[in-house]
Amino acid sequence: MAKKEKEKKTEASELKEKLFMKRRSTGLAMSEADIAKADKFCEGYKSFLDTAKTEREACAEAVRQAEAAGFVPFDKNAQYKPGDKVYRVNRGKAIILAVIGKKPVEQGVNIAAAHIDSPRLDLKQNPLYENEGLAYFKTHYYGGIKKYQWPVTPLALHGVIFKADGERVDVKIGEDDSDPVFVITDILPHLADEQYKRPVAKLVTGEELNILIGSRPFRDDKASEAVKLGIMCILNEKYGITESDFVSAELECVPAYKAKDVGFDRSLVGAYGQDDRVCAYTALEAILSVKSAPDRTAVTVLTDKEEIGSEGCTGLKSAYMRYFLADLAEMYGTDERTLLSGSKCLSADVNAGFDPTFSEPFEKMNASFMGRGVVVTKYTGARGKSGTSDASAEFVSEVRQMLDKDDVIWQTGELGKVDFGGGGTVAMYVANLNIDTIDVGVPVLSMHAPFELTAKNDVYMAYRAFRTFFKHS
Repeated sequence: MAKKEKEKKTEASELKEKLFMKRRSTGLAMSEADIAKADKFCEGYKSFLDTAKTEREACAEAVRQAEAAGFVPFDKNAQYKPGDKVYRVNRGKAIILAVIGKKPVEQGVNIAAAHIDSPRLDLKQNPLYENEGLAYFKTHYYGGIKKYQWPVTPLALHGVIFKADGERVDVKIGEDDSDPVFVITDILPHLADEQYKRPVAKLVTGEELNILIGSRPFRDDKASEAVKLGIMCILNEKYGITESDFVSAELECVPAYKAKDVGFDRSLVGAYGQDDRVCAYTALEAILSVKSAPDRTAVTVLTDKEEIGSEGCTGLKSAYMRYFLADLAEMYGTDERTLLSGSKCLSADVNAGFDPTFSEPFEKMNASFMGRGVVVTKYTGARGKSGTSDASAEFVSEVRQMLDKDDVIWQTGELGKVDFGGGGTVAMYVANLNIDTIDVGVPVLSMHAPFELTAKNDVYMAYRAFRTFFKHS
């Protein structure tokens, strides 16, 4: 009897092995050598996060790395051969990189599209004011944030100012150890009874996200707004600007701290802006790693404005990617429609990693988990799949086979329970061009917070996924 039970268990185990879905942990499935590669890869990733805290800085860093790898500005009147590397910048906030493939572009191209903007605090056009001997900047938050997370966080100021005569001034204060930082204050708990009565969404309001920037008055006790005047004197001496120049400025406040290893085992990366620079970096490094002509032309798009709906001329609702692909099609004697219809895209964006502490919004069977590899997300959207592209079974099958063939560790995931809603990505805007598109990215904890978390092994697997896609024909 015992022997028969043992045989049945063995049979069941064999059938489970054969029929059940396998959920692999990168920590167990990866070799020590591959884990070491992941750790090394993430050193470069952390440097990228520290260098590229805004979309302009990410674009500039991508240009720097691309030119070092042999990429040149795209010329639509030129003729390129397989293996040639080109890039096009859109207004300093978005970039397209391409490596020309062996197959005619009329058969389509392979696109990895990520975004390089992140939630932050933008300065208003008229931001500077004084109140009771303290000087402040007024802000307008950008993207989806929990407003209560931003007070008492050390902030750095990044961006550009265009003066009345059109001269450009670059600003970056708060990143060097010798720099000052800025901060939004909060009320002490002893006096916070009224604040505690507010709903969480209004614990701190948008108009209370005022950044403290100074307190010393200009040395003239007869002057009004003496602290504001003192600040303007400093800014005028350093940058040559006047208050009216804020009107033609793009100034962003972001967390001042640097990317760090997290955990005793250093298995996680903690930093600001990992949504979606984790996918931007991995997609960038994947195309930079293409050393010889791929079969199909490989394209990486690093775009702006995803966090506010991909609006504007630097977001992917605009036609700039389409224009680039149209120029590419014309260069090789085909039409835009044919190229687009034969193309494939991995919309490179993050998913929400399952958080055991806050598990209620997740549907565990269809959540993504830290340390289980890159996430393939068939659809995003809210409730009834509103605001999403839903990848076809055929394309999911193709991506699945591609990843398995190259032993990329991957998982599936949705962004929360059905009725809890979910985030959007650029996938729908690419799919609207008749391009097969699916979301592929990295699971993140504390998404949209000033300090987000990713697992190093997952970051490396994302790079492997995009690199495999560019090799895929």
